Amino acid sequence: MTAVSTLADSPEQVETVMAAASAAAAEVSAATPSTRAEWLEAIAADVEADVEELTRIADLETGLGPTRLSGEVSRCAQQLRFYAAVAVEGSWLEATIDHANGATPDLRRIRRALGPVAVFGASNFPFGFGTLGNDTGSALAAGCPVVVKGHPAHPDTHARLLDLAAQALSRVGAPAGVLGGVSGFAAGQALVSHAAVTAVAFTGSQQGGLALWREANARDVVIPVFAEMGTVNPVVVTPAAAAARAEEIATGCVGSFTLGVGQFCTKPGLLLVPAGSGIGDRLVAALQGAAPGGRMLTDAIAAGYDAGLARLTAAGARVLGRADAGDAAAAAAAAAAAAVLSVPASSVLTGSAVLEECFGPVIVLVEYADQAERDRVLGCLQGALVAGVMSGGPRDADVAGLVPMLAATAGRVTVDAWPTGVATTWAQHHGGPWPATSNPASTSVGAAALSRFTRPVAYQGVPTSALPEALRDECPWPIPRRIDGRLVVPEVTS
Repeated sequence: MTAVSTLADSPEQVETVMAAASAAAAEVSAATPSTRAEWLEAIAADVEADVEELTRIADLETGLGPTRLSGEVSRCAQQLRFYAAVAVEGSWLEATIDHANGATPDLRRIRRALGPVAVFGASNFPFGFGTLGNDTGSALAAGCPVVVKGHPAHPDTHARLLDLAAQALSRVGAPAGVLGGVSGFAAGQALVSHAAVTAVAFTGSQQGGLALWREANARDVVIPVFAEMGTVNPVVVTPAAAAARAEEIATGCVGSFTLGVGQFCTKPGLLLVPAGSGIGDRLVAALQGAAPGGRMLTDAIAAGYDAGLARLTAAGARVLGRADAGDAAAAAAAAAAAAVLSVPASSVLTGSAVLEECFGPVIVLVEYADQAERDRVLGCLQGALVAGVMSGGPRDADVAGLVPMLAATAGRVTVDAWPTGVATTWAQHHGGPWPATSNPASTSVGAAALSRFTRPVAYQGVPTSALPEALRDECPWPIPRRIDGRLVVPEVTS
């Protein structure tokens, strides 16, 4: 069969795309992990081979620059290969066998694919979190057909990626409907409400994520929405760190919160520093010395950044310093002037507007007088994707108390590393308590991302011929399984 990638831009055309995805669901789910891995490897190879053209198209649409974009294309291919490896390794299936024992029946449990998944691509990462990003890669690896709603910030990039994927899937004989695409607001709405869609994955704003979440919960058959929405990610500078390396911290902070013109969901948004440390002055000096420039993804996002700055200052934040937005050409194309703001610790209260995310190159500085004031401020924060500590070294006594405190409200905690980067690895968790994500137990990056698109099923007294292959006593797949309470790991052969 031939894999087809149709780009639909109306609710009527969505029906065609979804019909193909529905028809493919059983075959995609039944495909062996190694077969799905072959699909992902083929897509990765074609994406990598097209790096120059993909970079050119995306740069025309986003202005993120060839260096950043070409690197992101490579990351996209690496991610697809990673999820291919995860699919083959098989621990995500959680295959479990309890043989009959006395009055206890024969029970076998495994995770099975949900069915067609709707993916809403992100604006800020057209490759890493876009059409063929983490959500698409992990859903395909888990055995689900995918229909991607492309982001309006880069429609040509979306179409190019779909075409590349369709060619790759056709070459390796993937079933029709394994991957499709839609574009436009109306098509996106139709996608979420479509009866055949079993789950939604989204990366973007809190407003957009909550809209999808509400729509999915209003369906006759409610489906899960895995929305990674982002919030204000805090970083705490300990007194020992401030005394030992204030200059280094200021320089590193500027590099982190202005990276990609501040359009990272993991951007540090709140910096807590000891009162009297002088880090505020150093931060402004580092910002003006670095003179970060660049334009934001769209005029609307740039306008949202300006509105966010106005909201923060109206709530009591004071501008400590700003960088030049750039030359006249950049200013006419959604340029953003990076800013350092400051707010008194006494003004940081639960629900305060100073704790709302401002998407763009801005950070809010809060000086704390002592540990009690620091901890009170941290207790006011909402859930975050990531939180960090800048320490004075391994013997810094503040770290042991801060790490569990931050872990209570963040999906990832970093020590002496700025939070901006997100590695695609087995141990990664890219999520966080509400409202950072709509489902705090899920991650949109890493091996655990596959579990979002599966559900557990137990089989009791089922004959071997009717069991999934991974649950048969003689399993043809070399995957880890728990048999009668004991974890059995296949031998690795070279």
